[in-house]
Amino acid sequence: MAPHATPGSLAPDEALRARARKVIPGGMWGHMNVARLPPGYPQFFRNARGCRLWDVQGTEYIDLMCGYGPMVLGYGDPDVEAAAAEQRGRGDLMTGPAECQVELAELVVETIPHADWVLFAKNGSDAMTACVTIARAGTQRRKVLVAKGSYHGAAPWCTPSLAGVTTEDRAHILHYDYNDVASLERAADEAGRDLAAVLATAFRHDVKRPQEAPTLAFAQAMRRICDAAGAALVLDDVRAGFRLHIGGSWEPYGVRPDLCGWSKAIANGHPLAAVTGNDRFREAAQQVYVTGSFWCAAVPMAAAIATIRKLRATGAIATMEAMGRRLREGLEQQARAHDLPLRQTGPVQMPLVMFDDDPDFTLGHRFVLEALQRGVYMHPWHNMFMSAAHQAADIDRVLEATDGALKQVASSVERRQPAKVNQ
Repeated sequence: MAPHATPGSLAPDEALRARARKVIPGGMWGHMNVARLPPGYPQFFRNARGCRLWDVQGTEYIDLMCGYGPMVLGYGDPDVEAAAAEQRGRGDLMTGPAECQVELAELVVETIPHADWVLFAKNGSDAMTACVTIARAGTQRRKVLVAKGSYHGAAPWCTPSLAGVTTEDRAHILHYDYNDVASLERAADEAGRDLAAVLATAFRHDVKRPQEAPTLAFAQAMRRICDAAGAALVLDDVRAGFRLHIGGSWEPYGVRPDLCGWSKAIANGHPLAAVTGNDRFREAAQQVYVTGSFWCAAVPMAAAIATIRKLRATGAIATMEAMGRRLREGLEQQARAHDLPLRQTGPVQMPLVMFDDDPDFTLGHRFVLEALQRGVYMHPWHNMFMSAAHQAADIDRVLEATDGALKQVASSVERRQPAKVNQ
């Protein structure tokens, strides 16, 4: 693996950024804008394969972000790309959908226990907005409960930015604290007979804070409250879907949603999202008008069929879990060896690595930059992602880099500590 380019040598990347700033507001937007990361991260990439990326400078990285989640089997998976290419040869976006849309819908309903039907879209915001719209249509109510700090997309009702958002956009959104049953009950009481839906992410994956699995009591309380009120339980599985359980992230809890949003990993990087639902909301799903010019493109659907079949046939989720555990245990040993307060949270397939008592991410930024210079792409405050392309040798190479990075962090901590005074 080539070492990372030394500071100041990212000339091709800097040139692209300068060009972009002239024609794109700020040069970049959204979650992939590296302006939010410490200086030194490349913004533009040339190619990717398996679990590796190459930036426009030609520097190679083992990627622990997987495109922020979509690459569940790895970049350029040959089976997925073969299916996509075959469908592309017949047609992609046509005046109507291809046969593979029905085939994919049948496969999704067969794979996901709570699903009686499915609609397809293009991204997570589409899917979650459709879930809310269908829930309101099916209940003839308005109020929607959302956990404080949870991310459900970039539409006005849920975007983390308030720029351009009106109070009317969120007039019927009420908040509760994730995993706090009493808080959830209070919010439901406030909504009263106007409660249309209760939303929850698969686990608490808010940025810049430790991740948190849902408790069984919390998941069961959501189901109980929704059943009592006649509201829809909506699971946001956009980020975690197909990484924790093939049938949905809450399937191990025995709690099934009425509606569920999917995207990211459903087609291994091809643009697709989905809404699954039970028969109670089938008529409402027929009544609402949700659509898009590219929503019925056939190539992503062919890719999704290949992705889901391969996830089911190969034990890919177990592979991701094993590699995530290998990484977590290795980092834990390294943190002890370097006497650093490293905190690892979230499912091992979707790890978050932070330092205790590091509110401004000084240590976190130093750590990920040192890892980056050793050829590993990590994130200081967003959960990362394992893919089935990560193998033991890749994780061992990551741990080699993190060991060197943690050594540098430990040295910086020692330099900041005041010298001991002999008594």
